[in-house]
This record gives sequence, structure tokens and C-alpha cells, in this order.
Amino acid sequence: MLGPLKIFTGSAHPDFAQDICNYMAMELSPIETVHFSNQNMLVQLLDNVRESDVFVIQSSCPPVSDNIVETFLLLDSLRHSSAARVTAVLPYFPYVRSDKKDQPRISIAAKLMAKLHQAAGANRFLTMDLHSPQIQGFFDVPVDQLLATDVFVEYFKKRDLTNFVIVAADVGEAKHLGRYANRLNLPMAIIDKRRLGNSDTVIPTHLIGDVDGLNALIIDDEVASAGTLCKAAEFLKEHGAKSVTSAVVHPVLSGNAIEKINKSPIDELVVTNSIPVADKVQQCSKITVLSVAPMFAKAIQRIHNGDSISVLF
Repeated sequence: MLGPLKIFTGSAHPDFAQDICNYMAMELSPIETVHFSNQNMLVQLLDNVRESDVFVIQSSCPPVSDNIVETFLLLDSLRHSSAARVTAVLPYFPYVRSDKKDQPRISIAAKLMAKLHQAAGANRFLTMDLHSPQIQGFFDVPVDQLLATDVFVEYFKKRDLTNFVIVAADVGEAKHLGRYANRLNLPMAIIDKRRLGNSDTVIPTHLIGDVDGLNALIIDDEVASAGTLCKAAEFLKEHGAKSVTSAVVHPVLSGNAIEKINKSPIDELVVTNSIPVADKVQQCSKITVLSVAPMFAKAIQRIHNGDSISVLF
């Protein structure tokens, strides 16, 4: 039988881990991370984990490489300290967009990340809204994928959705967004787009469906440089949309993304706190942040108890 439940976190998103612990009315177990002058790192557990059921919370955010290495060292420390089971809780999975070999001589980095986390000591994974469903097949251990659907649906159901239309930012998202359309009882439209090489430049080419005179709600799994999102908003405006709102699960918001959003026709950008975003909110009044910490807390408790988590989404 598994021992007590314990939660650790790295340096990536400690506030998120603390929110989870607060919801569960338990203490966050301490660690010490030391950065040496030669850019090496040491991670030491400051709590006994022998025979414990341990959850390690670490999202992929800058500095990405440092956070990944810290996660590996933390997982390895737990393995060598006789933890009974270690679950890697990765709300935003690292390198999640590199999920296929779509060019010659490149790595499938998402698969590599899955293998490396397992090699470091993860016995199972808990994540949210992977970029594509097939990524779950990269793992040789159990993977539980949460979906932010309920969090967004609950938020938008409080709004007047008269004359709204859900817009998929690309054709591949259409099936997934059908859940939102059904739950919110809204029609759908789809933007077809083309990416220019390895750049962040994406050109919308066709609109499937009608947005003329309607309020567009773009839903996507992540926003990085915001180039695609802002071009989609402009494209919808050109096709007669009255307003543009966007709901995005993972707010990467890299580079000059905030500047682009501030200048764009997007009226509101609704995101989750899977990635630290407090500094971005201060720079952009259009951003609304919804917490998914309660959902992760419930999932962690159910995994520890051996219960199904499918009731959460």
C-alpha cells in the first residue's frame, strides 16, 4: 500500500503548486535548489519520502532548459530516496509542439521529453491539454490528461453569448472544439491557415463558416508569439466579426506577444494559470486568468486514492 501523499515543486511555478496545496489543505514539501557558478545545479529534498506517494509539480516556462533539468534532478532524487511512486505533474508539457517529424533530420522532441522524464524517475504523468492526442502514446507509463473545457465553459456560460460563434484557429482543432460548441450551444467556424517555414508567421487563407455580424470566440490550446492569434483576429474582423474574444489554455506569451495583443483587435484574452502569467497581466488589461489549480488538486487526490479522474472533464 502506498504511503502518505506528498507534493513537491520546482522553481517554474511555485505559486501554482501552493494553490493546489491550499485547496487540499496540506503543506508543500520543501526542497533546496542550488545553482553553481559553473551553471550546474543541485536539488536536495528537505523531507523524508520513503514509501510516499509523491507528486512533482513543474510547468514548462522560462527558463525552460533550467526548469527541465531541475525536474530531472528532482525526480532522480525522489527515486534514490525510496519514494513508492512518483507522478510528474506537468500542466504545460515541455516541447509539446514538437510532436511529429514533419521535416527532414529533426527530433521528435515531445517524445524525447516523455522518455527522459521516465528515465529520471517518473512512474506516471498528469498534464493538461496536450497539443495533440497522440502525444499520450509517447509514454510507457500511465498518463492522465486533464482538459480545461469545464473551466472555460463555466466562465463563458456566465456571459451573454447572443450572436457568438466559436472559431477554431486551424482545421486540426475542429473536432476538439466541437465539445465547446455543444456545451455552449453555439455554431462553429474554422480558419484554414498556412505556416511559412519554421517561423512564427502563419497566414490565414480561408474561412469555413460565417462570422459576419457575429461575436467571434477563438479557442486554442496555446498562444506563444501571438502572431497566429492576432492575424486570426484581424482575419475575422475583415470577414465582418463584430468582436473577437479568445480563450487559450496555455499562455506562453513569448517575445513581443503582449505588444501584439495590445495592438490587435482582440477584446479579451482568457487564459489559465498553467504557466506563470502575473507579469503579463500587468502589461495587458485584456487578459483574464482562470485558475485550474482546483482541478489539478482534485485529480491528485483521486490518483492517490486510486479513483477515476474522468469525472473531472
